[in-house]
Amino acid sequence: MKKILSCALCLALQWTLAVAQTPAPGTIKKLDPGLDAIVRSNAKVEVLKGDYFGIAEGPLWMKDGYLIFSDIGANNIYKWTPDGKLSVYLEKTGWSGTDTSTLVGYISGFNGRIYTVAFGSNGIAMDPQGRLVWVGQGDRSVIRQEKDGKRTVLADRYEGKRFNRPNDVVVKSDGAIYVTDPRGNRTAELDYSAVWLVKDGKVQLDEKDYSPNGIVFSPDEKYLYVNGQQKIYRYEVRPDDTLANRQVFVDMSTDKSPGGADGMKIDQKGNVYSSGPGGIWIVSPEGKHLGTIIAPEGGGVTNMAFGDADGKTLYMTVRRTLARIRLNIAGVRPHS
Repeated sequence: MKKILSCALCLALQWTLAVAQTPAPGTIKKLDPGLDAIVRSNAKVEVLKGDYFGIAEGPLWMKDGYLIFSDIGANNIYKWTPDGKLSVYLEKTGWSGTDTSTLVGYISGFNGRIYTVAFGSNGIAMDPQGRLVWVGQGDRSVIRQEKDGKRTVLADRYEGKRFNRPNDVVVKSDGAIYVTDPRGNRTAELDYSAVWLVKDGKVQLDEKDYSPNGIVFSPDEKYLYVNGQQKIYRYEVRPDDTLANRQVFVDMSTDKSPGGADGMKIDQKGNVYSSGPGGIWIVSPEGKHLGTIIAPEGGGVTNMAFGDADGKTLYMTVRRTLARIRLNIAGVRPHS
């Protein structure tokens, strides 16, 4: 009996210590002194709109002083203003159809509470001319909104076959568009995932060896970072915009905390911010994990964007929630 009680007390003590060492949701987990230059150790995540969205994704700060972001489950892009007002910015941004029976076979996204059909828009970017570019999952396409409000489908097929389920997008300063396109649609026509290069009206396959998700350029555009399957890869960007010399930049697979590789952004010093286990991983330009912003829901950060006038506020979409945190370094905000 004494041995049983002793073992029970040991297990209880181990559990208590584990809980005590686990950072609280919305706080900072510091792993390296270099993190101090990026974010205060006592900084906390502020929830702006909690437990509301289907699956919030793809935030983008607009130069007029507001944030837009997708809701994959609502098929809309929302607008959030600093006075706390939320409104629909654009409707039917991921799927333009009306017959929902055609969505049979589309992947269901889990928002931490329920499963919802992932058919709305996802990643959003801005091109050098100030036009919105986003990916529509239901229509499997890359879409641009023109200055007059009309929408142009820039790409939706490769070699005659429809894209899988475009996930995220980034636009280079010369106008080249890079799109991650993981599988996950039972009606897929392609038998592989891809990173697409859309340039001069043509689609080129840049990668197909893994399932890609988040995507971002280094500040000087010499490198492209792509994450997927709990790793972040770094590519060299050639003068013709093709990719070369893929290397593993960070391996997140050993961390079993909730959440995984998803959206990515970068600051002006070259530090990479990636959705990962536990929240947002902050990684130095040399590939060192400096620390993690623990998500308000304990994991499940889908994407992020630098915003506010000084670019030092990191807005994050966390499945059902919109949140933000103040940083010490401004982020890169291409073309905005």
